[in-house]
Order: sequence, then C-alpha cells, then structure tokens
Amino acid sequence: MLRQRPFLVEALTALGLIAAPFVLPHLGFSPSTIDRILIMALVGIGFDLLFGYTGLLSFGQSAFFGTGGMFAAYLLTQTSFTHVIAGVILGTIVAGIVGYLVGLVALRRTGIYFAMITVAIAEVFFFIEFSPLSAYTGGENGLPGVPPPGLNLGFTSIDMSGTMSMYAFFAFWYFVALVIALRIVRSPFGLLLRAIRDNPLRAQALGHNIHRYKLAVFVVAAMYAGFGGGLLGLMQGFMPPDAFMFATSGDIVMMTAIGGAGTLFGPLLGATVWLYLSDFFQTILKLGATWKLVLGIVFVLLVVFLRRGLAGAIVALYHRVANRGKPVERPVPTAPAPAAMAPSAGATAVRHKPTESQAGAILQATGLTKRYGGLLANSDIDFSVNHGEIRGIIGPNGAGKSTFFKMLTCEVEPTGGQIVFDGRDITGMDVADACQLGLTKSYQINQLFERLTVRQNLTISALGEIRGKFKLDLFRSLPKVSGLEAQVERTAALVHLVERLDTPVSELAYGEKRRLEIGLALATSPSLLLLDEPLAGMSPQERVETVALLKSIAQGRTMIVIDHDMDMLFELVEKVTVLQEGRVLVEGTPDEIKTNAKVQEAYLGGVDEEVVAA
Repeated sequence: MLRQRPFLVEALTALGLIAAPFVLPHLGFSPSTIDRILIMALVGIGFDLLFGYTGLLSFGQSAFFGTGGMFAAYLLTQTSFTHVIAGVILGTIVAGIVGYLVGLVALRRTGIYFAMITVAIAEVFFFIEFSPLSAYTGGENGLPGVPPPGLNLGFTSIDMSGTMSMYAFFAFWYFVALVIALRIVRSPFGLLLRAIRDNPLRAQALGHNIHRYKLAVFVVAAMYAGFGGGLLGLMQGFMPPDAFMFATSGDIVMMTAIGGAGTLFGPLLGATVWLYLSDFFQTILKLGATWKLVLGIVFVLLVVFLRRGLAGAIVALYHRVANRGKPVERPVPTAPAPAAMAPSAGATAVRHKPTESQAGAILQATGLTKRYGGLLANSDIDFSVNHGEIRGIIGPNGAGKSTFFKMLTCEVEPTGGQIVFDGRDITGMDVADACQLGLTKSYQINQLFERLTVRQNLTISALGEIRGKFKLDLFRSLPKVSGLEAQVERTAALVHLVERLDTPVSELAYGEKRRLEIGLALATSPSLLLLDEPLAGMSPQERVETVALLKSIAQGRTMIVIDHDMDMLFELVEKVTVLQEGRVLVEGTPDEIKTNAKVQEAYLGGVDEEVVAA
C-alpha cells in the first residue's frame, strides 16, 4: 500500500491533526494536555526509532530532553538571544552532541548493561543540573520566563501564545518530526536498523558496521528528545527541573510501550492515553497520591493484553475486518526438483567482488592456532585454497571445524598464525571488513531476520555490498539505490525464492530457510564463499535438492564447504581437508580420502586391515 500511495500516511496524519483541536476537547482533553501530548509524542518518535526499530532500550532520554530544553531556555531567558525557534534548534543540536558523547560510552555494551548505563547517565545529568550547574539551570526552581512560541520574520513578529495558534505550532512540529521519521524508516538506513534489532551479529557478518548505525540512531533519538524539551519550555513558560528526572524517561518508555513500539504512531497513542488518564485520575476522580498506583495497574493490563500496543491492536482489527468473509489462501511451499536446480540466465549474473589475481591461492592460513584458556581448539594449521576451487572440510565431532571456520571469516581472532586473503593479511580483522573484501559465510544454524520478508533479508545483504560498511542515507528511498533491486532478484533466482520474495521469513519451510541462508551470503557478491554445514537438519530429499543447488552456485566460484554428509560432500567438492583434534590430518581428492586409512581410523576408531586392503 505504501508503494502505491506513498503519502497516504502523511495525509491521514495531517487530517487527524487538523481535526484534533475540535474533537478532543469534547472528550475531556484540556488545551494544555493536547499540547503536551504532541510534545511527548514527538520525543517518543525518537525513542521509537531507538527502541522499536533498533532494539536499544534507553532509560536516559530525560538527559537529552532536559539538556535541549534547558539550553534553549537559558538562551531565551539569560541572554539577549530572541529568536525562539532558532533557540530550540540550537538546543536540539547541543542535545545531539551530548547524545553522541554519551553513545560512545553507552554503546560499548549491549542488552541490560546498555540499559543500566543509560539509567546511570540520566541520574548523573539530574545531579549536575541540580548542583554544579544550578547557577545556569536554576536548580530546583528551573528557568522561568521562557517566551511563548513566535516567529520572527525580521520586519514583523507573529505571536503564537493563543490556544489555537499554540496548538498549530506544536502540531506543525510534530508533523515535521513524523515525516522525517517516516523517511528514515523507509530508507536503507532504516532497514539496517531493523536488521540490527532482529539479528545484530548477522547484520555485522553481512558487512555492516552496526556500532556506527547504533550511534547514529542514538544521536537522532537524542535530538528528538532535545527538540521536545525545547518545546516544553515554550509551552509552560519555564523550563522545569523535573525534565531531567528518571521518571521522565520512564514515562517515555511506558507511553511507547502502551501505544506500540516499532510503529512511530505508538508514542502518540500512548501519550494520549497516559496523559489523559493522569489528568482524569488526579482532577476528576481526585485520587490523590494513589493515582500513580492506579495508572501503573492500567499500564500492566494494557501491556499484558495488548502485546503489540494500541497501534498493533488497531492494525490487527483492521486486517480482521478487511479479510472477513474472504477465503484464506496460504501458498503451499514447494521445493524445486533437483533437475530444476540448474542456474537460470539471470541467476548467473550475480556479481563477484574483484580479486587482485585470478590464479594461485585466494586464501592462505599459516600456523593457525586458537586457545581458549587451557583448551587447544586448533593447532598450527596450514591451509590454502586456490581461485575457482571447491574445497571440502570434514572431521569427527570436536575436530575444531567450526572454530577454524570462524577464524577464517574473522569472527574469532586466532591466538597465533596468519590468514592472508587475496594477498592481504586479514588476521585479527573485523568480520564486517572481511565481508567487504569478499569473504562471506553461511551458518550451520540459520541466522535470518525472522520478522522481515525474504526480499528485505536479501536487501539487507545486498546493501552491504552496494553501500559499504556505513552510510548515513537517512532520507534516501530504497528503490532509488542503484543496482539494489536487480541484485536482490538475481540472488533470489539463484536460490529459487523468486516467488517467495514478499513472504515473511517466519512462514518459510525449513528447506526454504536454508536456501535463504545461502542467499544472504551470495547477495554480498563474495569472491570466496564459505558454507558451514549447508545440509544440516535436512531430509534425504532436501539434501539431494540442496546439493543440486550448490552445484549450480559453484560454477565459476571459489567455495569452502563443511558438512558431515560425506557422500554428498564428495559429490560436490574437488579436494578435501580432514581435521582431527584441531589439526590437519590429511588432504586429498574425494577418492583418496574415501580409502585413506587415517581417515577411517579417525571416524571409526580403527578398521580391520583386510577391509582396508579390500
């Protein structure tokens, strides 16, 4: 729908904002509550980009909310600066700078540790505002005398202190903030945020610098909070000290959770419910201090029974009504027959990253060793693969194959030894950098972006090859990325998922997911493709089909394959390396490995000499 009517959401939002001041007062909303809803919803949009789209739960938004608002208030009350809007924008910039510095520290950790760091940062900023900087912030009194919204045109000034004009001012800035956020989430940058939310390690392995993306969205969220803090000062006529309080961060989190994270409209719905009930419990029901208890119970009930928030419930209701009476048509996934696994004309056009040479070794490992404390996982491995070679790696369980693979793709740094890829020493290099050079791996256990579609998964992978590790293209449309759609469709054709491009990954059959796992690696245009047990978990029929697929992929490529199904592996590869106890046991052609006594000893623990001779 968004592709056919790209501005429908914006148009409906504008109509809703126009109607709100005429409808909401009849429902018991005061003008100040409506304005506050818009301000908190604006702050919530930034938090939703951070949490709903990127998966970063921050309890430190009050630090940026207060910083942006207090800086703007100081300019407008303690200096001769008179440009109200410019003052708010300057406060927003300062909040962004502070967000950048805070992000450099906080984003060194993930998960609960990141959240706890932001809690500490919020408390530090609250203390600083009340004590060391109280001469500038007013301490517990805040900064009074903030002028109302206005527009200075040079030759005249427009006062917006009236009820309707003030609402129009805040509604305009909320609309601008929403439009900017919509552009961000529809951009390549926005898709990468969702990839980081769903599977950050895989996003990194596909060549993306996830730390820089996290830092960028952290700054964006800080700027949204800072701008909202500036608007709060204009609305109230003073900048309150409680803007820095942890409770402010908590309110932002709860409003977004109630409304629905990852929707952009959730913060508006959540702020409407939260602030309306706050006023209702205090002024109408006169609950006194117990209003917070009652509001907390309401929050718990809403989150428990509306797991996707109000926005998610509305969308689900809409789909239920729209699909009422229509037969449910679910496409039955059918795996292509082995004969159909030959590469199509479009599929073979998937690019390879250029290499320095076309002959000789593309990958060389010398003396590769990995220790985990006292455990020796790999020891003094010498290994090389030539251009265009299909190499197999086998070995019994515990032979060190997975660790060896992780070192080759720079997921794990070796304890000793050297890895040279295409003439460049990549020992200790980051996995994203290795992928950018053309060294890519598919995983034994599917590492997909489950909440996204097949097309979006392949797009995320292709973006790493087309755009590089990081690009701040917040307002660029995905269809306008040159070569992106063609790369996605070629890759989908190669792994036979063209008809499933717009299907959510969660609805794919297991065999289709395995093909998509391989497709993610292929979409990066690797010059060396490593496949970690591509046949794992498959039925015999699926194994036959996947081997046929791998044969088609192998044409003109350099590949290294690990698998336990030796019959299938021997059918695919040209040369086999056998690992045992973290060392290279033997190398040779499949026929040589089949009859090698050392290999049989490693797998079977010894064989009868007459059987070996036979």
